[in-house]
Amino acid sequence: MDNNNQVRILPRVWISLILFGLIGQVAWTIENMYLNVYIYKTVTYDPDAIAYMVAASAIVATVATLLMGALSDRLRKRKIFMTYGYILWGISIVLFGFITVENVAKVFPMFNAITTAVVLIIILDCIMTYIGSTSNDAAFQAWVTDVTHPTNRGKAEGVLATMPLLSMLLVFGFLDIFTQKQMWLTFFAIVGIIVFIAGVVGLFLVKDGEIKGKDSDYLKDIIYGFKPSIIKANKELYIVYTIICILGIAQQVFLPYFIIYMEYYLGIKNYALVLGAVLILASAISIVGGRLVDKYGKQKFLIASLVFYSLGMFVLFILGRTIPDYRTATIILTTIFGTIMMGAYLVSMVIFNSLGRDIVPKDYIGAFTGIRMIFFVMIPMIIGPFIGSSIIQSNPNVFLDEFGATQYVPIPEIFLGGTIVSLLAFIPGYYILKFMKKREG
Repeated sequence: MDNNNQVRILPRVWISLILFGLIGQVAWTIENMYLNVYIYKTVTYDPDAIAYMVAASAIVATVATLLMGALSDRLRKRKIFMTYGYILWGISIVLFGFITVENVAKVFPMFNAITTAVVLIIILDCIMTYIGSTSNDAAFQAWVTDVTHPTNRGKAEGVLATMPLLSMLLVFGFLDIFTQKQMWLTFFAIVGIIVFIAGVVGLFLVKDGEIKGKDSDYLKDIIYGFKPSIIKANKELYIVYTIICILGIAQQVFLPYFIIYMEYYLGIKNYALVLGAVLILASAISIVGGRLVDKYGKQKFLIASLVFYSLGMFVLFILGRTIPDYRTATIILTTIFGTIMMGAYLVSMVIFNSLGRDIVPKDYIGAFTGIRMIFFVMIPMIIGPFIGSSIIQSNPNVFLDEFGATQYVPIPEIFLGGTIVSLLAFIPGYYILKFMKKREG
């Protein structure tokens, strides 16, 4: 499909999209990756603590998006949730730097300091996640659908798909040095202030798109997407969400433990360099892929993106198992296949996200951001990390640290687990491919 009649995205929309997309993903990078490292390095080596935190935040994120997405539909406003949400989101991030084992021991001397610190981090993570999901997952994602068009969503999704990687690149490149030096309070403060400022800028920059009003009941809007009749009437949308769910589970098997794996299993202290190369190259693939998807149609890239995603994970497993020393050749091969894996994943997200935006019921865009979160975040982040944790704990090569605590180190099998899960996506993927061929002609 060569679409020569694309609707233009205005510069003000592009700036808002990039600002809130990038800064929001910077915040999610802290939540999805660095809180895991923070717990591992400063509180406990137990991988279950990470898995429980990830699962709890995923549930909260979904509930927040369900409630607040429907509310934004009802009020016909996205901007207020986006801007003030980012302001509060930034404040909540700063607070993590004050939760340390030492501080907890002083404030709660009657409780076990490690357990209490883990509980407090999880509670604050849930609060932060509720705020972040309201502003980013509910309001911002619905706003993107409001201000884009089927002829330009591939381009917009291609840019948005790079944001998680670009955010990780920024964090690794400019802020990771603070974590290496154990300057966690400075680390959280810098990120929190950046998110806070983005919210303030948005007060003057963001404009609500056209949101069609309706007089339906708020509670009915919340449960709208759960009705069997609605699921049946929109079965292709739910199948698209199912594919993304499977791909997300595969990613969550290894992603929460990825930095720990690079540093502790592979022994790469400067892992930011390898990750930086992967992120830059994969982001370029995503941007180019988004333009090609708009130009030639989604169906031409669907199967290839799934194949290369699975292949990339499998080769990373092989590399981790077959080369004991992380030599230069291994760094190069890991960079290549890490790029293939992440690039293919991002292209698949371009395809399925843009298709989902095309076919979502237009009167319930905000309400469906909550349904989307169940498949995009809650299920993957509940199932995936526990699969990864189980794989890690099956490793017999654990050791005791200087305090006598058992230290579990992530192993290459987390990529094998991700590969096996990702293969399940080909089943619904085949159905959607036929649907897209019929739809695109």
